[in-house]
Amino acid sequence: MTLKECYDALGGSYDDVMGRLRSEGLVQKFVLKFPSDPSFQLLEDSLAAENWPEAFRGAHTLKGVCQNLSFTALYRSSAALCEALRDGAAPDPALAVQVAADYRRTADAIGVYGSQLPK
Repeated sequence: MTLKECYDALGGSYDDVMGRLRSEGLVQKFVLKFPSDPSFQLLEDSLAAENWPEAFRGAHTLKGVCQNLSFTALYRSSAALCEALRDGAAPDPALAVQVAADYRRTADAIGVYGSQLPK
């Protein structure tokens, strides 16, 4: 799997991220670091605890990372959840379900890509 194919699999825009970062090596570096970013775990934990301000912080950070890396599908769902949390109220549970699905799709694609790289 190429990095472009990884982006296709995760619902992202390879062309956009290359236009922004200009180096496939740099993009690869940040893509491979994404699964260790704590934002999604913060979001999940905060939603489970009904801590809406912390859930907002997790969603907002996740949204920003995804925007910078052009992870389009996860960016869109995390942005929708972020906006729902902005006023400090409980969000529609369907928004969190969509973010989780998009996150898993993203992490799975990155896992496959990373597993095929030379060690």
